[in-house]
Amino acid sequence: MGLAQIKMPQLGESVTEGTVDKWLKHEGDFVKRDEPLVEVVTDKVNAEIPSPFEGKLVKISATEGETVRVGAVIAQIEVAGAGTPAAAAPPAGPARQAGVAHTEVPPEPKVGPAPGPAAGAAGGDGAGDRARLSPAVRKLAAEHGIDAASLRGSGMGGRVTRDDVLAAVGSGQAAAQAAPAPAAPAQATPIPARVDGAREELMKLSVMRRSIAEHMVRSLATSPHAWTLQEIDVTNLVRYRDAEKESFKARHGAALTYLPFVVQVVCEVIKEYPWLNSTWTDEGVVLKHYINMGIAVSIPDGLIVPVVKDADQRGFSDLVRTLKDLIERARNKHLKPEDVQGGTFTLNNTGATGSVASQPIINQPQAAILTTESIVKRPVVVNDGIAVRQIMNICLSFDHRIVDGMMAGQFLGAIKKRLEEWTPGSIRL
Repeated sequence: MGLAQIKMPQLGESVTEGTVDKWLKHEGDFVKRDEPLVEVVTDKVNAEIPSPFEGKLVKISATEGETVRVGAVIAQIEVAGAGTPAAAAPPAGPARQAGVAHTEVPPEPKVGPAPGPAAGAAGGDGAGDRARLSPAVRKLAAEHGIDAASLRGSGMGGRVTRDDVLAAVGSGQAAAQAAPAPAAPAQATPIPARVDGAREELMKLSVMRRSIAEHMVRSLATSPHAWTLQEIDVTNLVRYRDAEKESFKARHGAALTYLPFVVQVVCEVIKEYPWLNSTWTDEGVVLKHYINMGIAVSIPDGLIVPVVKDADQRGFSDLVRTLKDLIERARNKHLKPEDVQGGTFTLNNTGATGSVASQPIINQPQAAILTTESIVKRPVVVNDGIAVRQIMNICLSFDHRIVDGMMAGQFLGAIKKRLEEWTPGSIRL
């Protein structure tokens, strides 16, 4: 028998850590290959990670609610076969099985004791696993005035987890540490929640909601956001969809929505304005000569952005089927890690909620995000006369380091022109 390590997979571009939301198996359980093993959450995805091995789950190293870095060991499975390590072990990182990095290894070597509280700097910036805090744990400790470096961690390698911080808060340790804390630069101190039990209710944040919140703050802090809006007369497109939706569903088994029309048009225009499909780096702007379209999907816990790979190369019916599959699996929590990786541009249909204008936040490290708003009948001027037309707004948020207002306006103008002049011959089969 041998041991196989299960490591935290890469769950999206730029994602460096994930949170174990729920173990679907327990220590001692037999696990089949490709059987769902654990639910992992980031700001990009809530995914069931399948087991790349068949065998007995002998050790769970990351507890529920714990945030660990990509490549960190979260479990070990006892598998059949010789107990020798693989001759050519894959490097830490995504593996072929749904992004789960794994390597058959001998038992882990013993390590020295974790450093005591004096060994790490205040705030958890010292050496050792206990001092390497996730951003979520570090923030939680700061909010409650806890010196996380002084805590005895219950996580892997003595790492301090969210539960350790909450336990310290409950024991009153925050008050004890507050007095000797050194003076810090003037900052807005988070105020602990005070709830009137008779009239108010404190709802604990889910792992996904906390991750989304951190990602949104990080996005705004990373790039200077600017936004612009244009309105589009989509009357011709609305008429075509109304006339064809029943027969299309009968032929293809999928509803004919406006989304695939917009995806095709946006892909065409991106090729004319490639700076909207790029990423900022310190060395320069990286233009992507492929289009992986992220589609924002609302779910009960928040928002997930699955990615249509090479969206510009897909025919219309293929695009419809791909969108249907991704959206359904996103809502049923059946996305795989590779389904949310590699996005180069994001599209969000905020119009589904009745919105007519919005300012979306960029999905880092992309350069822009586009929203399509509600289609509303409005009286407009047509050839010096008043007519009732189907009007839709589109809103673009963009990284002002990469894109200026003129280019953003030209980009939206080109989308507007194509949608307003749309005919059935515009469909790329």
